Amino acid sequence: MREGHGEMRHEVTLSAADHAALRGDAAALAPAAFAFLPDREPKEAILSRFDLSAIARYFPELARELPRYPGRRA
Repeated sequence: MREGHGEMRHEVTLSAADHAALRGDAAALAPAAFAFLPDREPKEAILSRFDLSAIARYFPELARELPRYPGRRA
């Protein structure tokens, strides 16, 4: 995630089951998730390492909203 001249690095994992549930290109899911997250929490609150399923636990609307975010291809 980049903002201004700063850069934050994140390690994101995704299980096969979650990939199937989100029905999308795995390479596009992470960028879409990182577009989704700042609408819901400060960038400083985003963990440096997490599984994509953690987002869905905190934000159940993820699967419904994700197609609206950049990087997401169905």
